[in-house]
Amino acid sequence: MPTKPKTKPKPNALPEVPRWAALAAHAVPLVVLPSGLWRLALAFGLPVAESSPYLDPSPGEFAYMLGLTALFELLAFLTLGLVRPWGEAFLGRRVNARAATAAALAGTVGLVAAIGWSAYAEFAGLAADDPTVMTTAQQALFLVCYAPLAAWPPLLAAVAVAYYRRRTRRGTGRGTSRGQYGAGRPAESSWV
Repeated sequence: MPTKPKTKPKPNALPEVPRWAALAAHAVPLVVLPSGLWRLALAFGLPVAESSPYLDPSPGEFAYMLGLTALFELLAFLTLGLVRPWGEAFLGRRVNARAATAAALAGTVGLVAAIGWSAYAEFAGLAADDPTVMTTAQQALFLVCYAPLAAWPPLLAAVAVAYYRRRTRRGTGRGTSRGQYGAGRPAESSWV
């Protein structure tokens, strides 16, 4: 009995999405997760720091850390829209490829700026007024949790460029493709 050729499984994505782009898009929420878990551990009083103003957070500080963690994960999750059907048509409306790509690349620039500033401030001693004190083990845990964030901008940029190329290659070249996606091609009148 003939056997089927083995193919590498691809994460849930549109059929025309390259495997590497699907894997990169699915990696983004995972590289953001450890920093969020570290923030939540700090907010809930787990021993991730010797002393910090956030070890016994006020309700506002607690809500801030919870909200920041949720916001980062939501933004990371949006990367999946660049490889999934809801990134091409959302709520019955066609997603403009240029606008989605511009938003993703603007996010990339913002992330690079934020990560760059944080690294500069740390090494230049600008964060010297931060009263958070950590042991060597806690500093190592902090680095292990926050270092993956450096992968977020290049992953997002690569997936955004792949999205733009795929969407504009299929259509007229103006950022609005007219190819098949999802379960089928919508009626001409439903395109926006």
